[in-house]
Amino acid sequence: MTRKITVSLPDSALREYLKPHADVTVLEWDLAGDPPQRQIDIVVPPYMGGPQVLRNLESVQTGLVQSQSIGYDGVAEALPSGRVFANAAGVHETSTAELALAMVLASQRELPRHIRNQREGLWEARPTASLADRRVLIVGYGGVGKAIEQRLLPFETRVTRVASGKRTDENGVVHGINELPALLPEHDIVIVAVPLNDATRHLIDDAFLSAMPDGALLVNVARGPVADTDALVRHTGSGRIRAALDVTDPEPLPRDHPLWNAPGVIITPHVGGASSAMRPRMGRLLQRQIDLMLAGEPPANVVLGG
Repeated sequence: MTRKITVSLPDSALREYLKPHADVTVLEWDLAGDPPQRQIDIVVPPYMGGPQVLRNLESVQTGLVQSQSIGYDGVAEALPSGRVFANAAGVHETSTAELALAMVLASQRELPRHIRNQREGLWEARPTASLADRRVLIVGYGGVGKAIEQRLLPFETRVTRVASGKRTDENGVVHGINELPALLPEHDIVIVAVPLNDATRHLIDDAFLSAMPDGALLVNVARGPVADTDALVRHTGSGRIRAALDVTDPEPLPRDHPLWNAPGVIITPHVGGASSAMRPRMGRLLQRQIDLMLAGEPPANVVLGG
């Protein structure tokens, strides 16, 4: 017997990437207001809606809730019981790694200073820090961390990898996170790409930042609460270390927050995955989930339930 399925999208943006199929009905629902029907086989929530919108699934039977994000902090508390939830692994890693690399280069080569000088018509030529030959520590060696490493190595950097537990792979040692106190003083650049959970909340605290050498660069492309904001303000405000932050705590960062004007700090508004690559890749992932469901196969990327 042919199976018919219903898919809900938060808006029309992903429609063009889905193949028309006689057994697939596509609806639009942003999880606000009443659901269009009481059973939806695949629900795609809004990209930046936050996990609280998932509470609106209480009155809907679902086969799969397909997130548009990699991270799923807070989802378990908001998702109605018994639901299957998949993240968007494979969608954002490349774009997030691109931004991490761009922020490192911008900080090392002092692009914010050059841009300010351009506006003022000021020709100020002086040497800057390189990326070549720098010692880079990647904290969080999942999909994003691996994508960052792949982009750093052609720049002739020396990369050290850190994950939750120590292991080895084809490229050598991946250190455990308990080794951070010994590793941090040895690295010029520290890039953090861990998921947010109880173990990583405020991982970047006063002790973490104090262990970094003077002039070192911290890059956070994880989640804002991975860093203790007060500690960040103290260490960047003194000019002892630099920071490049795609995420902050809180978000949005208030206009009068001291991080905006801290010396050596670059801030972007949580746009690591928000590039032109996102929608086509998200569309391909969703099409794969549809094909798997039509074939009676289990979904990919399941992180909760199932």
